[in-house]
Amino acid sequence: MVEKLYVTYNDVHKLCQQAAPQILADFKPQLMIAIGGGGYVPARILRSFLKQPGSPNIPIQAIGLSLYEQLPDAADRAVEAPGTKVTRTQWLDLTALGEMANLVGRRVLIVDEVDDTRTTLEYAVKELQKDVEEARAKMGSDLKTEFAIFVLHNKDKTKKGVLPADIMDGRYLAAQTVGDEWICYPWEAMDIDEHDSNSAAAKAKKGL
Repeated sequence: MVEKLYVTYNDVHKLCQQAAPQILADFKPQLMIAIGGGGYVPARILRSFLKQPGSPNIPIQAIGLSLYEQLPDAADRAVEAPGTKVTRTQWLDLTALGEMANLVGRRVLIVDEVDDTRTTLEYAVKELQKDVEEARAKMGSDLKTEFAIFVLHNKDKTKKGVLPADIMDGRYLAAQTVGDEWICYPWEAMDIDEHDSNSAAAKAKKGL
């Protein structure tokens, strides 16, 4: 049976709240890119905690990447397992922001829910960097775009994907590091009351 970690909406809210001061101190993002669908909720919550008095909200863009496949578990319920190929299902729509050139010279925070094998994050960073470099070449600009990463959970395991050294050196933040468990997020739950009950029972068992 797969070991499961049940995360509630309150857990997500508090993890974003706890991480925000460090993100502001280390990076001060000007744009967030949420990796769908797991990055949508934390990105929106995080935006509230990153907002500075007198400054506008940080824009959120979305990209869709899929690295998972459905496999049946022992109870014949669908359990997702990491796949091997990243599928791009949605990419940036920057028409309102001035096309890809708007990313040139900006500080961009990539948000996802979990860093599992790191394959999805590696793909996202490489593709975004490639798009930005093409835009920068067309503009003839010397301005550099900086990328940072925020995830709710980092799984403490050997990673398949590799992230650039400059990101790992001070621009990568995981709100919480966990074991190689299957994380059940609230936005995936069919019965939210049952989900919260499972979370409460697990926390009580651990004495939390």
